[in-house]
Amino acid sequence: MVESRARVPMGSVGEFIRGRRFTKNDMVDEGIPSIHYGEIYTRYGVSTRQTVSFVRTELRPQLRFAIPGDVVIAAVGETVEDVGKGVAWLGDTEVAIHDDCFLFRSEVLNPRYVAHYLRTDVLIREKDQYVARAKVKRLSGDNLARLLIPVPPLPEQQKIVATLDSYSAKLTDLSAALEAELDAREKQYHFYRGRMFESGVTV
Repeated sequence: MVESRARVPMGSVGEFIRGRRFTKNDMVDEGIPSIHYGEIYTRYGVSTRQTVSFVRTELRPQLRFAIPGDVVIAAVGETVEDVGKGVAWLGDTEVAIHDDCFLFRSEVLNPRYVAHYLRTDVLIREKDQYVARAKVKRLSGDNLARLLIPVPPLPEQQKIVATLDSYSAKLTDLSAALEAELDAREKQYHFYRGRMFESGVTV
């Protein structure tokens, strides 16, 4: 029988800091690395060392930054599953975060452990009671801080992360193999369909 580990409010083991606003017009091809809330559940996995977007360098004084080891969490999303999802920032520099994001900083939690946990079914069910429902779903910093998380020792967190990463890699490999197989079967289908309609050949 697996022993259930006690969970504690995330606000008791770390702090949540809200980002600051920037717009699509502020985004450039090269500039300050940035993370927008919508990218967290569409472009990123559990962690990243590089950003997919940048903002103008002259905005630096008005921006707020996550540092390596922070978890950047989407405070807005189209679904309950999306809002509250996070990505661990593991890059070498600070990264600007949008005002519809919070960074979570903790001395006792592995950032990848946190990002994995934010995707669990138990966390999704729990945050459902705190999500403000309108055209988009929202989570406040206060409600993020109320979410419960198990806090095993750091070595155990690292083992959990390594195990989950291994499963994730296997799923990625399997998905790629299935996609290649489907692509091959689709090409085969188109080939024989063409032959049969053009020449009446049966297979």
